[in-house]
Amino acid sequence: MQIQDLPYPDPGVPDARSGPRFLWWLFRNQLGGQLKSLSWGLLHFLSVSALPFCVGVAVQAVVDRSGSQLALAGGLLVLCSAGNAIGDTFLHRTAITNWITAAARVQQLLARKAAHLGSALTRRVAAGEVVAVSTGDVEKIGWFVEAWSRFTAAALAVVAVCVGLLVYQPALGVVVAVGLPVLAVAVLPLLPRATRRADFQREKAGRATELASDTVAGLRVLRGIGGEELFLDRYRRASQEVRHAAVRSARMWSLISAIQVLLPGLLLIAVVWYGVHLARQGRVTVGELVTAYSSIMILTYPLRHFEEIAMAYSFSRPSARRAARVLSLERVTDTAGSRDGSEVPSGDLYDPATGLLAPSGRLTAVVCGDPDAAGRLAERLGGHPSMEGTAVLLGGVPLDELPRDCARTAVLVQDKDPVLLSGTLRELLDVPRSGDVAAAEALSAAQCDDVLAALVQGSLGAEDPMDARITERGRSLSGGQRQRLALARSLVTDPEVLVLDEPTSAVDSHTEARIAQGVRDLRAGRTTVMFTSSPLLLDRADRVVLVHDGEVAAVGVHRELVNAEPRYRAVVTRETDEEAALNARKDGPGTGSALNDVLKELEEIEESA
Repeated sequence: MQIQDLPYPDPGVPDARSGPRFLWWLFRNQLGGQLKSLSWGLLHFLSVSALPFCVGVAVQAVVDRSGSQLALAGGLLVLCSAGNAIGDTFLHRTAITNWITAAARVQQLLARKAAHLGSALTRRVAAGEVVAVSTGDVEKIGWFVEAWSRFTAAALAVVAVCVGLLVYQPALGVVVAVGLPVLAVAVLPLLPRATRRADFQREKAGRATELASDTVAGLRVLRGIGGEELFLDRYRRASQEVRHAAVRSARMWSLISAIQVLLPGLLLIAVVWYGVHLARQGRVTVGELVTAYSSIMILTYPLRHFEEIAMAYSFSRPSARRAARVLSLERVTDTAGSRDGSEVPSGDLYDPATGLLAPSGRLTAVVCGDPDAAGRLAERLGGHPSMEGTAVLLGGVPLDELPRDCARTAVLVQDKDPVLLSGTLRELLDVPRSGDVAAAEALSAAQCDDVLAALVQGSLGAEDPMDARITERGRSLSGGQRQRLALARSLVTDPEVLVLDEPTSAVDSHTEARIAQGVRDLRAGRTTVMFTSSPLLLDRADRVVLVHDGEVAAVGVHRELVNAEPRYRAVVTRETDEEAALNARKDGPGTGSALNDVLKELEEIEESA
């Protein structure tokens, strides 16, 4: 796999049982790239390691006044230098390719998992942690995958040098062969502590990222209630904790680096002292002593990669563990599908768990006293529930037996807090659709005229509203404007069943009345389910269902239910228990001043709209 071939046609199925298993899975899937990098790494490190032998031959040739040996040493130096340059160039190229392709594979896996889980992802994993995994953790995982081939090549080069010294000069070679393994394992006792400190630093950094994400997302609300400084102080404290953790981690790694410098120096002193002693006895030549000395000097370079792989593994292991945790998440129900998904089913939408029925081609409003219960029920109707239960039926077909893409085509759920992606309005509305609903019709039904004017005004050189740019998450727009654009995006898809969770909670009542009529007209003949407690939307619905304690408690139309069902009236009119009891005693059963106020407000808004 080359960089120009990205993204992967299929990133594969990861082994997400643990962090190390996930790293091993990545390595196995990049075996070809690892072997290329290892080959070039061996050429590079062996060429570098052979330089001391060439120097030793050259020095001995001068001592022996041998021109042929000196010429041979020069030729070997040229050959080693060429191998060093070529090997280093292509080692860097292949290693970076391994890094980027590994990171790209992980990012594709995370994106696929996010699309698979949908809104359930951020309820099971904090949004800040998801961001941290898909950014910083991906780079650390790629670093380990990239460093592994260099470390393997360096280790093989060290073994080759030890063997070469044993053959070339056994007396000095034994000292080097004994000393180098000691250098390699000397830092192992420090690695667990360094790893724990790196884990602690990463945990603190993830917490700070999560806190920053939450603060930025709710900045407008925080300013409104005067809580901005409070959250900023929390983030300052969190960032200081990250800094202290990073300093403690850096101290440990600096100690490891110091040991990696100190021990080779001590080995060099021992070899020189012992080598001079042997030279004075005539047991080694000057050239052999220079070769041994130069070999140890050169070996400090490949030995550095032992420290690098230790650091890469220490930082990538917790990152891989977090990535594996996200990738191991599964939907409560598997909608891989046991049925043929070539034809999207149609008909009534029925939830056996609650008894909720949304007749085909009609607008059904659902009232729940608990907003969280409403959100969970909306997910169930979309075929991706957060808890196990009986499957929802569409036209008698269980949604969890359909392929996931087919189920999502049949039933589209708009969350309570939909997200607007940055880009132009044209790109926002460029979604899979039936083609029967034009973008202008959807925008009109969602009452987006003032939104279009605001977008054009805020975009330089955009005369066509469709070319106006939307900032990240639509932050330049008000909550009501973002909500209406998201509604228009849902309407333009024209699904068989559209489920809307509180689609007008952030708009004023007059706009809400016009949206209710626009949605009703545009979705005529299509099945629409709206979770709402707004009397304006409820009054436009063909059928209103009250869900209480997880079951359907009443079915009818708005004006009938508001008169006949106290629980329904309490939710719609926001009556407290004391107010309901007082109104019942004052006006008799089934009536109340709050009810009269609601009906009067409906009539006034209808007349003005």
